[in-house]
Amino acid sequence: MSLESRFKSDLEKEKKLTPLLDSYYKSKLKQYSFVRVSDLKQQHKGIDLLFKHKEKIASFYIDEKAQLDYINEDLPTFAFELSYLKNGKEKEGWLFDKKKKTDFYSLITAIYSDEPSSYTSCKITLVNRVKLLAFLNKRGLDKNNIVVKPKQHGKHIINGLREKDEGYLYFSKTNKAEQPINLILRLDFLIRNGLAKRLV
Repeated sequence: MSLESRFKSDLEKEKKLTPLLDSYYKSKLKQYSFVRVSDLKQQHKGIDLLFKHKEKIASFYIDEKAQLDYINEDLPTFAFELSYLKNGKEKEGWLFDKKKKTDFYSLITAIYSDEPSSYTSCKITLVNRVKLLAFLNKRGLDKNNIVVKPKQHGKHIINGLREKDEGYLYFSKTNKAEQPINLILRLDFLIRNGLAKRLV
């Protein structure tokens, strides 16, 4: 599959997932209403949704990240992008990108499709981006010292994280055209440290 056709396929999957996500946001967000953002410039800044407080003047920018490559699987981890290739040049991933305006990541996992052409259930974990970056920084994992390009495809243990119950680096050198380097973090580790909350 070419990158372009993969991109179109991902967009179709995202569109198909949206009604399920919206139904969860509507029923589970007690103090907030939400608005979907369709402006591409805003989306490139990491804003897919606005959560607006129903009583206070407060709103948050939400970036939705869905595990669409793992339908009908419930993975305990999530991949946070550090870098990737575009037209042969290395680009900064979304985690440490200062141009992103994201306040929270909405991580969508355990996406199940029990009926043809529709998604029937998923889990949503909200991650506070500022808290996550501050936490990683405390562990000595900031932008400058975490992105060390591994030479080999696969899992790489890094200082500052316990591989078994916290996280590790993963370099997709042979199975993805963009060759992303991702920080793989366990969802229960994020929740345990007050960096995330399970919405559904």
